Amino acid sequence: MTISPSQPIRVMLVDDHTMVRRGLATFLKVFDDLQLVGEAESGEAAIQLCAEVQPDVILMDMALPRMDGATATRAIRQQFPQVQVIVLTSFKDGDLIKKALEAGAIGYLLKDISADELVGAIRAAQAGRATLSPEAAQALVETSNQPPAPGLTLTEREREVLSLMIEGLNNTQIAGRLTVSPSTIKSHVSSILAKLGVASRTEAVTLALRNRIIS
Repeated sequence: MTISPSQPIRVMLVDDHTMVRRGLATFLKVFDDLQLVGEAESGEAAIQLCAEVQPDVILMDMALPRMDGATATRAIRQQFPQVQVIVLTSFKDGDLIKKALEAGAIGYLLKDISADELVGAIRAAQAGRATLSPEAAQALVETSNQPPAPGLTLTEREREVLSLMIEGLNNTQIAGRLTVSPSTIKSHVSSILAKLGVASRTEAVTLALRNRIIS
């Protein structure tokens, strides 16, 4: 039996905009090594269609009705680990990019990408190589360099103490409420101030309210 030296890359499109899918479908026909095998307009439909057509690479939008692109990507990668997903979207928010990559996407591209760059990314994905648009890479770096939100390192007990500080209770009153000694509460308060990077109880309460540290 003769085996074809080069099977076309089977590509599936997931986007809720018909015109976007139509444009991508037209683009794919230009390249002999790319074959459009299916189109879906939602995350749920994408998962079902993926099982039916078994694509090699999926071009996935992030903003989909009901189930977003990251959720659909995670489900597809869990059920069909051999399928590579490239996010093709208009959004370059760092947190969104991180979410997509954590879900298993091998690439993140913006919709203003050139035809040559897109086909290169599809071929790279088929070979197991990741592709990030320069804007996405920059947004990811900026997100990684952001300081953590205040309050993330507080223990559960410190959160309880901070909550009572917000209510206006002093150390003795907090100690009575939590049935511990005032010296223990004093230690907790000192730790809270240090972790929040503030110098007083008032600053701690203001910061906690402003950043909604205590729900």
